[in-house]
Amino acid sequence: MRVTIDINGRTVSEEVEDRTLLVHFVRDTAGLTATNVGCDTTSCGACTVLLDGESVKSCTVLAAQADGHAVTTLEGLDGADGEQHPVPRAFAARHGLQCGFCTPGMIMASVSLLADTPRPTREQVRAGLEGNLCRCTGYHNIVDAVVEASGQEVDR
Repeated sequence: MRVTIDINGRTVSEEVEDRTLLVHFVRDTAGLTATNVGCDTTSCGACTVLLDGESVKSCTVLAAQADGHAVTTLEGLDGADGEQHPVPRAFAARHGLQCGFCTPGMIMASVSLLADTPRPTREQVRAGLEGNLCRCTGYHNIVDAVVEASGQEVDR
């Protein structure tokens, strides 16, 4: 079947098998490799992207389900002028990453969280990122990064 998806403002159209997952369409067809394949079971969140602005785990969405829709990946966050988006900037500043494997998914889930809750509490950040796993950081710095990206003072 032919699938056409707007990915980061670029139209990508390709014939794919109807069982093709969105994560593979993004990585293999569009060539955008920041979106990671982690568990393929929605457990880890490494594959999180924005589908029409909502965070989804792309390992459980078929590319056909995204046909005609807009997908944003980590590569599509920065401004047209090259200015880094506030969330990845805060992740770097607050050391909200270590190995980096979960980072793209954490950042995309954080962008979605901040769109829904612009000034979240620390508890709201933890609840909002609940479906994304990090095995390196212990989450404290990730929570700090999201709070900072929201424009709030980090109080620890």
